[in-house]
Amino acid sequence: MFRRDRFKTELESLIVNDQLCIHPYIVAELACGFLPDRKNTLHYLDSLNQICLIRLADVRLMIEARGLASKGIGLTDAHLIASCLAMPGTHLWTIDGALGRVADLLGIRATIPGVSRF
Repeated sequence: MFRRDRFKTELESLIVNDQLCIHPYIVAELACGFLPDRKNTLHYLDSLNQICLIRLADVRLMIEARGLASKGIGLTDAHLIASCLAMPGTHLWTIDGALGRVADLLGIRATIPGVSRF
């Protein structure tokens, strides 16, 4: 569905094993763009397990406490990181360079088979 099914096998495995969650901000970001079969795609994304939302004030505190300013991440990225940190054992799956580096630094980056770190 996304990126021409680049990670189809890995995603299917996570879904079947009930190990996949999504952040509501990611669903909203995707909703801003073009989606194939839009209505069904958004319905499916909304049906996935959702990771917890963290209060903006707490995200700001995390940015300061973890020294995440000027690391090349934005607010949505910071929310993703905060949500992962708030749920021990949750890992972030990304191919974004800056987000991946921060997730590596914090020990929350998931390993994606066949994808180099940088």
